[in-house]
Amino acid sequence: MDLQSLKIFKAVAEEGGIARAAKVLNCVQSNVSTRLKQFEGRLGIQLFYRLNGRLVITNEGSQLLGYADRMLQLAEEVQSILKNGGEPAGKLRIGSTEVIAAARLPSILADFHRRYPRVDMAIKTSSVEHVIHAVTGHRLDIALVPAPVISDDLDQDDAFEEELVLVSDHGHSNITSVEDVIGSTYLALSAGCAYRARYERWLGETGFRAGNVVELSTSELIIACAGAGMGISLMPKSLVERWELAGVVRSHAIASDVARAKTLFVWPTGIAQHTARDAFVQFIRDQGVRMQ
Repeated sequence: MDLQSLKIFKAVAEEGGIARAAKVLNCVQSNVSTRLKQFEGRLGIQLFYRLNGRLVITNEGSQLLGYADRMLQLAEEVQSILKNGGEPAGKLRIGSTEVIAAARLPSILADFHRRYPRVDMAIKTSSVEHVIHAVTGHRLDIALVPAPVISDDLDQDDAFEEELVLVSDHGHSNITSVEDVIGSTYLALSAGCAYRARYERWLGETGFRAGNVVELSTSELIIACAGAGMGISLMPKSLVERWELAGVVRSHAIASDVARAKTLFVWPTGIAQHTARDAFVQFIRDQGVRMQ
């Protein structure tokens, strides 16, 4: 199974057609079509079928696509390592939720880049559901997501632990119990936000329900709106601190069973070794980001 055939197959699958794949690969359509047919012939299976003039991947093709991505990435990693004397190099696709990225990643990524400049990082932020789907689909090599994560398709390990605080405007009264937030508008990133779920569970355990929820696009917008008196939110203390020092918001400590939130590393099961990924994990641990 040659790598060039895998590259052509992957391009056709991702672009949905011969013409678009040829453009991405910078070659003529007839070459792509011929190589794809030859590849199907050697495998003895049909990888695509035509639907309304468009190539649609078959079930067998979908299975191969995951392996093709891993094989091509591994080949690229091997070449990079050999060229660079064993130092981590090549592409590293990192996923994260928007809140974790804002709270933790800027300094981590900058320091990691200085330490390993030959690692070509690509960062994607989205909801927990979308990030995990990208990892299991081998579109991301590793992700940082809130615990818990239950999936047979993922390996995981502890990354660090966040202390969460409730954030409000300065005019808000002290928040010491659930009763102090009854009726408050909650500012959230999305319905799948892990911290929102934690907040709603906190209220539910004492027999209350969350009030009105307003979904906003970024953590910075949530903090700004909280500071303006629009509502409250549950956010990592590491993210809120600089805004609190600047006088934008006020934070409120809550019970430790609610405040302590574990963040996990997750990566696809079966990828036991990935030099750049493993260097990233070890770098975070060595930097003392992981808190017990």
